[in-house]
Amino acid sequence: MNTSEPTGLRRRLTLTLLVFYGIGTILGAGIYVLIGQVAGTAGMLAPLAFLLASVLAGLSAFSYAELSTRFPKSAGEAVYVKQAFNSDGFAKIVGFMIVGAGTASTATLMNGLTGYLQALFNFNNSLIIIVMVILLSLIVIWGIAQSVFVAAVMTVLEIAGLIIILWVARDSWALLPDRLDELTSISDFSAMSAILLGAFIAFYAFIGFEDMVNVAEEVKNPLKNLPRGIIIALVVTTILYVLIATASVLSIDPQVLATSKAPLATIYQAKTGQEPTFITLISIFSIMNGALVQIIMASRILYGMSNNNWLPKLFSVVNPVTATPINSIIFIAIIILALALFLPLLSLAKLTSYITLSIFIVINLALWKIKRRDPISPSINIPLWVPITGFIFSSIFLGYQVFDALR
Repeated sequence: MNTSEPTGLRRRLTLTLLVFYGIGTILGAGIYVLIGQVAGTAGMLAPLAFLLASVLAGLSAFSYAELSTRFPKSAGEAVYVKQAFNSDGFAKIVGFMIVGAGTASTATLMNGLTGYLQALFNFNNSLIIIVMVILLSLIVIWGIAQSVFVAAVMTVLEIAGLIIILWVARDSWALLPDRLDELTSISDFSAMSAILLGAFIAFYAFIGFEDMVNVAEEVKNPLKNLPRGIIIALVVTTILYVLIATASVLSIDPQVLATSKAPLATIYQAKTGQEPTFITLISIFSIMNGALVQIIMASRILYGMSNNNWLPKLFSVVNPVTATPINSIIFIAIIILALALFLPLLSLAKLTSYITLSIFIVINLALWKIKRRDPISPSINIPLWVPITGFIFSSIFLGYQVFDALR
């Protein structure tokens, strides 16, 4: 055997692990941190805000599903852009945007994590962030199979935590028939505006499915498992989000939820009269899980960009023992620490959404261009109107949010 040959990534992820990977990052990235912020913005219309966000995310998710089968490579989005527009410069910009979104997302989660940990321990916020980023980075360095297995275990805990919230809030569902109008009535422009603004924040909670394409070189049978995994993860999380959002606003006044740093723990305590230690611990693991997967994703982007000669070869060096790109992981950890220590949670969440929406616009346009040139995909073929609609709605949604922020 030629031991001097460079070490590459290894295909160790089954469909089951991939689905847990996707669900873990989507759930951890939003519902445990931002349900209060969405409720504070959209009020009783928070469930509709989550539903609208899922539709917007879903259009792009189908575009990602097809592109992932056409080009199953790390640094997926950058590769898609290169294939569509034949521009290394454009591909690099998109790659850097994805890294920016991933690191900002993880920094958001680290800030959200401090709120839950403060409910248990009186630790310094900065110390919490530093220790957690180092711990999660070491898990990612350990190996892809090991880190995704850890993510799968934490995903089971995440889902269990949400089921517990739905159970303790079960009496609130009896109010649904009488309060259905409050949850669905869009009577004027202010209500529509509240839904749109709430959906913009809630959109962050769906970020994660696109991360799945960046472990394409580590997935078994990617032509089948990648599109299936993306769609399954999005459907499961949409159902959970709408149920949790409905139970939350029926249980506690939305403006009260908005003031809580640990909203699900607040619901648990209000409904049971008990200290929310258990649900707080689950929330902590959920947030850690979302951050863990984001670190995996961002490091694979740097690895893939380096493999395409868009970054120094330093970032594509894979450790022969762990089969992980250690240099890329360490670099990502440093960026996350800088963002998490100096920017507030909501600003980071909005920054992540701005960048991700911009990426979705480009990716939908890329698929449209590729399908016009080569309409046949090796696996899944979505109608041409899907990327067109995804491009239009993502553009409108981003434009509205920018306009609202500037006025």
